[in-house]
Amino acid sequence: MLRLDLSYQLIVNLNEKELITQLFKTEYRKIISVLCKLFGPAMSGIEIAEDITNDTFLLASETWGLKGIPENPTAWLYAVAKNKTKDYLKRNKIVEEKIIPSLKHNQNQTEEIEVDLSNKNITDSQLQMIFTICNPIIPTEAQIGLALRILCGFGIEEIAEAFLTNKETINKRLFRAKEKLRTANIKIEFPTENDINTRLETVLTTLYLLFNEGYHSNTHKTHLRKELCLEAMRLNYFLIENEVTNKPIVNALMSLMCFHSSRFEARTNQIGEPVLYDQQDKNLWNEELIAKGNFYLIQSAQGHKLSKYHLEANIAYWHSSKIENPQKWENILQAYNQLLLIEYSPITALNRTYALAKVKGKQIAIIEAEKLNLLSNHFYFSLLGYLHTDIDNVKAISYFEIAQKKAKSDNDKSLLNKKLKDLKK
Repeated sequence: MLRLDLSYQLIVNLNEKELITQLFKTEYRKIISVLCKLFGPAMSGIEIAEDITNDTFLLASETWGLKGIPENPTAWLYAVAKNKTKDYLKRNKIVEEKIIPSLKHNQNQTEEIEVDLSNKNITDSQLQMIFTICNPIIPTEAQIGLALRILCGFGIEEIAEAFLTNKETINKRLFRAKEKLRTANIKIEFPTENDINTRLETVLTTLYLLFNEGYHSNTHKTHLRKELCLEAMRLNYFLIENEVTNKPIVNALMSLMCFHSSRFEARTNQIGEPVLYDQQDKNLWNEELIAKGNFYLIQSAQGHKLSKYHLEANIAYWHSSKIENPQKWENILQAYNQLLLIEYSPITALNRTYALAKVKGKQIAIIEAEKLNLLSNHFYFSLLGYLHTDIDNVKAISYFEIAQKKAKSDNDKSLLNKKLKDLKK
């Protein structure tokens, strides 16, 4: 099987604060997965794991600022997490006996506790943890929110943005989910094949949201957060490598991610500003990732069920084609039509309208776009601005101005400002 190399390195010139922020995004979920597997959800095990992991990064922030960044920052974090876990177990013999009955040793043996942060155990722990969290005993939205928080390192604000709600609602939702797992005494282990079928869709939704947050971040000044996209791909690859979870729908999602990530270098300019699809330098598209997207798309065709990931991967396939096929936008439009029948989404309907303009013209697309009436969405007004450009530029300017006021990220505001300047020339 074609392997997918998802390794990525830290930038060596980062300062202490930037490095800790980036390590939090890449290592937090690894440490907490191993500790959750050790402590388990019972007796507030998740909270214990969170506290130890948070304390580890807090100590890094305090120590590195005074003494400088260690030679191997990741190894430093792992060593501190291990020591803090051992110290916790020394102080809490009852927890040691009730939460981790397999660790039966006297006080003199406590030093021998193995906190296994090897690559294999990290991988196994993350895979087991995501299926444990995505348990049908808690609501689907809570499953996704908890997975994004614990396994993906999302902040509460980022999760609230993903669910289009507020931080207070998310905090309450996560608290209730943790309590449910605790009281049900759920074990962290890989589910049976029957359980996998009921939980896999939620797992894939979590990875999909993680990738989307990286692909177009609404809560950060950076338009593209590659580390989140690569983490979603890495977790998805765990599913592909496992025989039980290597299903067509998993391959479809991986195909979608590969196609989108193939255009990373072309999606932003040298100062990090977004570059629209029509203006991207196709020479910057990654041919290897496009080939991998094709490979996984073929693998996904082995099943009998057509999922939204299959259709979105098909759309991404056409977007990643460097050769302008006359049927390109017609195929994209038909895929959007099918996608809306499978799972309606206002954003999907919005994207379909752009494809409709390419096939049927802007006048017809304007009629369809106005029916959506997404008055709180800046992309909606941006699309209306695009559709009215060269038809009624006064209206186009008005729509772009509304979009700019509603946009949340600096990059989106900057892009809309350029559009306004071009129209006002």
